[in-house]
Amino acid sequence: MGTFGPIHWIILGAIALLLFGGRGKLSSIMGDAAKGVRAFRDGLKGEDDKPQTDVTQPLPAPVPDKDPIVR
Repeated sequence: MGTFGPIHWIILGAIALLLFGGRGKLSSIMGDAAKGVRAFRDGLKGEDDKPQTDVTQPLPAPVPDKDPIVR
């Protein structure tokens, strides 16, 4: 249990290739994550820009489009 077998080395090698293989894969992954976080924060800030309505004022009575039916 204390030693690494061949399967363990293959898994560790695959993880190392994913993180450090190629040209800047780790930095591109982190850059994409940072863009997602930034977009999320901008989305939250956008809600504060909307004017809030005052709920203490009553709504005006609806104006009927037609004459009321009299029976």
